[in-house]
Amino acid sequence: MKRILIIRPTAIGDIVMASPMIQEMRNAWPNAYIAWLADPSVSDLLRHNPSLDEIIYWPKARYKKLAKKGRWFELAGEVINIRRKLRRLRFDLAIDAQGLFRSRLLAWLSGAPERIGFDSKEPGRCLMTRVISRGYKKGYMSSEYYYMMEVLGLSPASFKPDIHLSETDMEKTGKKLNGVGVDGDYAVICPFTTRPQKHWFVNRWAELSDEIEKQNHLSVVMLGGPNDAGYSRRIESLAKGRLYNLTGQMTLGQAAAVIKTAALVIGVDTGLTHLGTAFERPTAALFGATCPYLRTSSRRTVVLYKQMPCSPCRRRPVCSDEYTCMYDISVDDVVKIVDKLLTPTVI
Repeated sequence: MKRILIIRPTAIGDIVMASPMIQEMRNAWPNAYIAWLADPSVSDLLRHNPSLDEIIYWPKARYKKLAKKGRWFELAGEVINIRRKLRRLRFDLAIDAQGLFRSRLLAWLSGAPERIGFDSKEPGRCLMTRVISRGYKKGYMSSEYYYMMEVLGLSPASFKPDIHLSETDMEKTGKKLNGVGVDGDYAVICPFTTRPQKHWFVNRWAELSDEIEKQNHLSVVMLGGPNDAGYSRRIESLAKGRLYNLTGQMTLGQAAAVIKTAALVIGVDTGLTHLGTAFERPTAALFGATCPYLRTSSRRTVVLYKQMPCSPCRRRPVCSDEYTCMYDISVDDVVKIVDKLLTPTVI
């Protein structure tokens, strides 16, 4: 292979879980040109990777805005431009690591003679030269991407997330934490994600924050995006102790840097939680409506998952918004896991 394109444009967690492919292919093809097609919003997780030659930007928000306003000629021009850029790079292989119609279309637009992607119910299979399953190692973090490497004839050994951060983000993050009063070791909570059925409960996050501060003597930092600000303020208002609410105040690179130096990470099925595993921080991951990974590359990650007869419901809850699978995870359950995570001889 001389020129390889990875297509996984969005979703922080999936970027984290797909990232081991970069080093795996670099090891197999040291002189290959490896590019990743991604939305600018996730570029902080990719652009400092020394084994990646280029990020090709695919601004999803801009395209959606043009479509919403009916500016079809401009949108067509954007598509033509990205097609020209991709074809100039003369890729031999395009890997669709998403399995959506748009990612299949992007693979086809690249002009790569070999286009391999995941099976799904989305249209566009005819745009691929080969469609594969998501593999056989169910319950393993990054299992589908591991299988993709096997399909390419590689034999992954240590298949770990491969996330690199800039020195600038690390320095700015340290100053930010000091500026708000975080002194010494701290825990990070990541309560927010895109779907309510993946959420834990506001009062429990507040109670957990108080318990960590009191029992484990850690400052507690809360992270999330700008859209999570309202929810974060509710958690903050319920906490009796000091909760450092940095929701919406950090770039993705800076939020990742907060996690990289944390003593503890606790979160739901969201990208920031998966970064805890990527950086091998003691991490408790709370799963409910989605299929959990139960094994990871890090011995310092513990998954809390209470399977129900309806699990996993993914995007179609049948519990009348009670979210029993998450409700059954108690604060005490999490506290017990935290105690184990913070005892090195146990985990």
